[in-house]
Amino acid sequence: MVQSHLLQNLCGYIDGQWVGAAASKTFEVCNPATGDLLAVLPNLGAPDTRAAVVAADRAWRDFPSLETREGWLMAIHDALLREKQELARIITLEQGKPLKESLVEVDYSAGFFKFFASQIHNLAPSPLGEKIRGASWTVHHRPAGAVGLITPWNFPLAMLAKKFPAALAAGCGIVTKPADLTPLTTIALWHILDGLKLPPGVANLVIGDAAPIGDVLCTHPAVRLISFTGSTEVGRTLIKTTAPHIKRLSLELGGNAPYIVMDDADLTAAADALMANKFRCAGQTCVCANRILVHAAVADRFASEMARRVSALRVGNGMDASTEIGPLINRAAVEKVARHVEDAMACGAKRVAQASVDASLTGTFYPPTLLDHLAEGSAMQQEETFGPIVAIRRFETEAEAVALANSTIYGLAAYLFTADVSRIERMSRQLSFGHVAVNTGTGPTPEAPFGGMKQSGYGREGGIEGLLEYCEPQTVVVA
Repeated sequence: MVQSHLLQNLCGYIDGQWVGAAASKTFEVCNPATGDLLAVLPNLGAPDTRAAVVAADRAWRDFPSLETREGWLMAIHDALLREKQELARIITLEQGKPLKESLVEVDYSAGFFKFFASQIHNLAPSPLGEKIRGASWTVHHRPAGAVGLITPWNFPLAMLAKKFPAALAAGCGIVTKPADLTPLTTIALWHILDGLKLPPGVANLVIGDAAPIGDVLCTHPAVRLISFTGSTEVGRTLIKTTAPHIKRLSLELGGNAPYIVMDDADLTAAADALMANKFRCAGQTCVCANRILVHAAVADRFASEMARRVSALRVGNGMDASTEIGPLINRAAVEKVARHVEDAMACGAKRVAQASVDASLTGTFYPPTLLDHLAEGSAMQQEETFGPIVAIRRFETEAEAVALANSTIYGLAAYLFTADVSRIERMSRQLSFGHVAVNTGTGPTPEAPFGGMKQSGYGREGGIEGLLEYCEPQTVVVA
């Protein structure tokens, strides 16, 4: 069982109180690297969720000033950095990623609190500059109200940090539902929040089965907005369930990112960037490259560059300082990756390189693998693999590369490597993705809006746009 000063209360948090410790229904959290039991947690349901919504709805109606909220955000930012080592340890234990990645995740998360603190002044009332129709006009950004934040398991702190500080800055009452696979990091954050003595009801935490909790968030009239990061399938369900209630949704859904390497690209730089992009979190990210599209003229050389790098990757327990690739989140994830590899090879792909996995490892590991000559019709072309697989598909022309990149229902992130400035402008304009990175594999940052096109969702996180997601503009006219 995990021990931590940030996990003294292994339960939910509603209206300023830890709740659920005596619940009869529970669920387990295990370490994917070892299978060890980390915690047994109460499975909260609909009644607790309704109580959390009522508390959040009461809290937002009497929120303090922008200056007070700014202070809260910076206090949380500072606390995250003080507790950086312990938070990272908890992330690695329950999610599996290498500790060095978890440390980066804490820094990244803290950045969102600092950024939204710096932007909160934008919510001050904004008078229009002149009399209109004989009256003075002022635009206010009111809180959206009580909001539900539903987060995934791959970045248990960072995905919440993209939502929570924006909602808090806007003045919303918050109900958070973390993934059942990785709730401990969120509980640890709530210990930090509890120590800061935010007013009761401002920040509520419910843990347990998604169905009853999600049903309350989708149907309760006090919940004005739901922000969700996860699969497109679940996103569709949220849209259907909330439609009769006309709720606002902010959805970051699935990705199927193309990684385009043109014939004039710096292949060494493209390979280095792909390694960092693809193998972070063992390939379990919505923005990591999923379809590697390489110009036929340089494909052999690029495959050679990648083979050397992939073969050298060190797989192991994330708590081991030498580990570069941790386990996948569970057995189902391993089975999906294996199915994708088998399907690709059945369609003609060739295995070029594969890292080794020590036989003594007992967790849900899959060896990082490089495939070449991925063919049309392979499952990897249309589905997120969510694992440590690089599969190269070759193309002949720029037009073909753009067509292949866009041939998906998803539109979250895309990557392009080329030395041609005019091509950068031309191709980035044609790529239907919310995030297009050129000659870099970098993903989102707190300072810029991030979100999807097409069936990768709608709404934005980060940037001033991410703050305004949680606001309702109201115009007040005074004669």
